[in-house]
Amino acid sequence: MQALSTLLAFLIALGILVSFHEFGHYFAARCCGVKVLRFAIGFGKSLFTLRDRWQTEWVIAMLPLGGYVKLMNGRDPEQTISIADQASDFDRKPLWQRSLIVAAGPIANFVLALILLSVIYFSGVPQLPAQLQTPPATSLAAKAGLSAGDRVIGWRSLANEENVGLGADTFTPVVSWNALRWYLLDGITAHNGFELQVENGRSGKSVVRFLSEQLPEVRPKADVFLELGLFPLVANPPQWFELQLAPVQAVSYAAERVWLITKVSTRMMLGLVTGSTSLAQIGGPLSIADMAGKSAQVGWQPYLAFLALMSISIGLLNLIPLPMLDGGQLLYDAWELVSGRRLPEALQAVLQKSSFILLTFLMLFALFNDFQRYLSP
Repeated sequence: MQALSTLLAFLIALGILVSFHEFGHYFAARCCGVKVLRFAIGFGKSLFTLRDRWQTEWVIAMLPLGGYVKLMNGRDPEQTISIADQASDFDRKPLWQRSLIVAAGPIANFVLALILLSVIYFSGVPQLPAQLQTPPATSLAAKAGLSAGDRVIGWRSLANEENVGLGADTFTPVVSWNALRWYLLDGITAHNGFELQVENGRSGKSVVRFLSEQLPEVRPKADVFLELGLFPLVANPPQWFELQLAPVQAVSYAAERVWLITKVSTRMMLGLVTGSTSLAQIGGPLSIADMAGKSAQVGWQPYLAFLALMSISIGLLNLIPLPMLDGGQLLYDAWELVSGRRLPEALQAVLQKSSFILLTFLMLFALFNDFQRYLSP
């Protein structure tokens, strides 16, 4: 029964994430006057097909691991564009419109994350306060004088040296441990120092500074929070409170969360290239299904939060400048903008094949990680 619910949560998650991404492409194409031939969720044999009044095929296919939008495109050798249809040809549209259509998929993923997080914060979500437990004796927090029961109420980045020594009104309020955690990840991954405004029963309010040269390095298998020494105080029972915001505040706070998560996620993805992020952290369909199932079992809000995180990840993944991804096409468009001419089709074909091999390798590696994580004895 649990396996069935996990599979259902996984399929629903994929359906929502893929549909929203592809609808971004579809919506932008329609706005730019490009004819959409097919909107497909999944690959392989069609299970359901519907043709609308604009002659677009809406398809649900057998393999649900992705989707695509097929546009009328004069560069497609399988398509013959009539004179009457030339105005609806993607290939004949201005560069900015073609780029907008390509970028609209990832943009839709960020919009979806914004909507989901806004719903969570508007409906009210249980949160732990940013109250700290006793830090490990050798950690930075212990050396800075923090102790059990201290409550973090403000955050300030020291990325700009002009921030040092400014008044208390320049601190960003910290509403929960979850918010503080993302601020800490932002500072650590950017290697920017920061200040915490702390409230305690000993001396009232104080400011604790963590300089960039003190911060732990992000390394494979390293626990930066352990080195930092900042962990939430979990009482028995836990002192949860409900964070509920008005509609405008919920959207504003959600937008800040999306931006913060995007920055941290981008640095972590770049860490795969520099070696600071472990390749073992790459997850495949089993990892996604497991997280989908577990979050759905906890409640609808954790499930929506999972979808928001996955949507941001998919948006970033598609912006990677590889030819088979949206980022690769945007790279072609950048070349056209700078050089005034398009990349030769023969070269594009070679890059497509190379990209396919690389992406296949990454998918197999992610699947291998999944087997190691969930199926190894």
